[in-house]
Amino acid sequence: MRRLLLLALTVMITVAGGFALPAFAQDQQKIPVLIDELPVAFDVQPVIQNGRTLVPFRVIAEALNVKVTWDGTTQTISATDGKISIRLQIGNKTAYRNENPITLDVPPQILNGRTLIPLRFFSEAFGCQVAWDNSFNGVRITSPPKEMAVIGFYALGDSKTSSWTNLFGKPYPETAKGNTDVIGELALGWYSLDKEGNLLTRSRTGWQRPDGWEKVLKAANKYNLKTEMVVHVTDGDGTISSLLKDEASMTRAVNSIMEEAVLYQGVNLDFEGLGYRDDGEQLKAVKDGFNKFVRLLAEQVRTANLTLTLTLHAPNSAYQGYDYKALGELADRIIIMAYDYGSTPEPVTLVKQAVETAKALVPPEKLLLGISAPTETAESILTKVGIAKRYGLDGIAIWRLGLVTGEMWDALRTNVIPRR
Repeated sequence: MRRLLLLALTVMITVAGGFALPAFAQDQQKIPVLIDELPVAFDVQPVIQNGRTLVPFRVIAEALNVKVTWDGTTQTISATDGKISIRLQIGNKTAYRNENPITLDVPPQILNGRTLIPLRFFSEAFGCQVAWDNSFNGVRITSPPKEMAVIGFYALGDSKTSSWTNLFGKPYPETAKGNTDVIGELALGWYSLDKEGNLLTRSRTGWQRPDGWEKVLKAANKYNLKTEMVVHVTDGDGTISSLLKDEASMTRAVNSIMEEAVLYQGVNLDFEGLGYRDDGEQLKAVKDGFNKFVRLLAEQVRTANLTLTLTLHAPNSAYQGYDYKALGELADRIIIMAYDYGSTPEPVTLVKQAVETAKALVPPEKLLLGISAPTETAESILTKVGIAKRYGLDGIAIWRLGLVTGEMWDALRTNVIPRR
């Protein structure tokens, strides 16, 4: 999987190494580089030497989540993903890929205390997409497809936004491969809870289990898609707050969820709206109550050999009732709902902030980036995928099937490999 990330290094290579840059570009003192539409911040700017672009190696490698090491004694820099290894030496035109020698047009060099490497080497060693963009006189890089968890939230929709048709490419109940090659898991939004902890298949918020739901499970199995039951509850009327204050209701909820969970490979808990207007001790009580409920459910889920996913508001949202650190220890994974910030596409700065905050509290391999299809475009959705790649997250979760456009499907198809 990290090999694919390393492939992205190649992207950079093509930039100046794979083809000659436009003459006017060589006069630019600053060469901006974008990886998956995300800018790479250099403390030492890339340079062009003898028609070849050299870039700070460590910065590029880290942006692609590739491990690098520096040997000051031999002035050797290395990168590896466990399968592919690259080794270069300052001033030496011979580089090595898995110990196979490759002759460079321009050797690595040190500039202002930073090691710069020729992009051409990486383009020959790995295979990524790269292009010189005249609009900003810089390099636009698309990292290679990455294997990751790709979850699609499945809802009923209507004749125009049918999750079934959007996924399987045919009207219900017919099936075809459709877009099942892009999705690895289905989060089935069919359940809710009331204040007493009773499991509902029809809720006031519109989430409901459809007639013929068994056909969805059968089709998912046919196309090798994992499934998890989503229990969606909002706290607008105090449903969750009431539930979390009563131990008998929590126990009833856990038991009713587990009775239904045997039909799926996992449980996805989507409790929304916690902590909106709470602070101080009241906010702490909300967090503690939710932690307790998740702990009770996690014990039962693990005993049943299922997985537990939590779909949570982003840590930089208005809903502060989620203890990411504690919840990250209890659940198998967390989907960060890094959307609904009020503008479209979703602002990259806030999405990155959400991921960085969550990653400081939860291991990245337990985190997935939630992406809202209605507030993204085919281009911007790739930037969000790029954020998941850059921060080493386990994958992405798309809200929702039925709203993913054909252009978005095509874009995702070239950038992700769904883990199954």
